[in-house]
Amino acid sequence: MGHSHSHNHAHDHKDLKGRKLLITILLNIVITAAQVVGGLVSGSLSLLSDALHNFSDVISLIVSYIASKLTKQKASIDRTFGYKRAEILAAFVNASTLIIVAVILIKEAIERFLEPQTIESNLVIWLSLVAIFANGFSVLLIKKDSENNINMRSAYLHLLTDMLASVAVLIGGLLMKYYQIFWVDSLLTLLIALYLIWVGYDLLKTSTKMLMLFTPEHIDIKAVVRAVNKLPKVSKLHHVHIWNLSDDELHLEAHLDLTEDISTTEFNDLSIKIEALLHEEFNINHVTIQPEFNKEDPKEVIVQD
Repeated sequence: MGHSHSHNHAHDHKDLKGRKLLITILLNIVITAAQVVGGLVSGSLSLLSDALHNFSDVISLIVSYIASKLTKQKASIDRTFGYKRAEILAAFVNASTLIIVAVILIKEAIERFLEPQTIESNLVIWLSLVAIFANGFSVLLIKKDSENNINMRSAYLHLLTDMLASVAVLIGGLLMKYYQIFWVDSLLTLLIALYLIWVGYDLLKTSTKMLMLFTPEHIDIKAVVRAVNKLPKVSKLHHVHIWNLSDDELHLEAHLDLTEDISTTEFNDLSIKIEALLHEEFNINHVTIQPEFNKEDPKEVIVQD
């Protein structure tokens, strides 16, 4: 059986990710507390909804922070993969909370729309400005990390949507202050909620696919098989499984039917060629191959084991 994996562990980068998340957690705790008090004093539902969203951010960021710490734990006999999938699980939880919070906001917005209330707009304006700047700073802080890590992307989306929600609250506060259009508070809450569902669904779908070990969308299994089958002494690659263990690790497990009964040394040389091919063309960095010759079993590319 051939087995190889090549991936770099950037511990300093992960430590930096953790520190960035910690800063955003502290900022969001302050924002949430201020908005809860401000929402109750002013009577603004959109401000309270923004506070609820911020509170979900705090929970989500804590989940992301714990997940980023867990991924650094070493593998053990009873945890052979360690906690490498913790960040995918965190992304799934965070996406779910986005949608749950959105449903709660829609319910509250409809109730308030039917019974609009006078709102202290000055407090709404100032607190939304504070939230915009604080969340804007947090968004810039983790934007780069979000491009290559699903856990950080889930945290980034929470913060980005909250910043946009705060912009909406600010606009609502200005309309209430200068035009006394108080129903806009409910309308903005509804729009914020619909936006949360839109961004949350995509992340939920992606993280669910990874948890279910689905083939990554950018991988064409038939193309992988064709590429390997062109190598000398290879008859057919079959029983293929390709999945993301984490954002950094793409695994392939398969059976390899050979054209001749080669030695172990020859298979080692062949497996090195296969690993190099899969890494260069498909960015697969963890390969497990079971060699076979004249073995009677299904030779289909995909077989339900």
